[in-house]
Amino acid sequence: MSIKFGRLDDKTNRKYTGEFKQKVVEELRQNNLSYKGTARKYELSDTLIAKWERIYLEEGPEGLYLERRGRATRYDNSSKGRQPKFDKKLEEDLITENQRLRMENEYLKKLNALVQQKEILKRKTKLK
Repeated sequence: MSIKFGRLDDKTNRKYTGEFKQKVVEELRQNNLSYKGTARKYELSDTLIAKWERIYLEEGPEGLYLERRGRATRYDNSSKGRQPKFDKKLEEDLITENQRLRMENEYLKKLNALVQQKEILKRKTKLK
């Protein structure tokens, strides 16, 4: 069984290597090629290349190396067997940072309101 264009020669069960997928997507992006032009060059379907590019953009090059055949397990929360976009620790850190920034924003709004009130009082006392 030899490998041609990064896939096994068996026509019924085509399986492309992650390395091949990455090469195709990176060539597509670097040379601003169309899906159809790239598909003709590598003898692939343009929808397959579009799918690879989407995975590449969402999950990075590592995403192309994951095996995605078959249905996702029944208890898998993510669609199509994909891993969640963020791990738990990162998600918690982002939530914490978001809360901190919201509190900081509220504090600055209140401080601005107090400064404006002081300026209004100064103007009123100067007018008297």
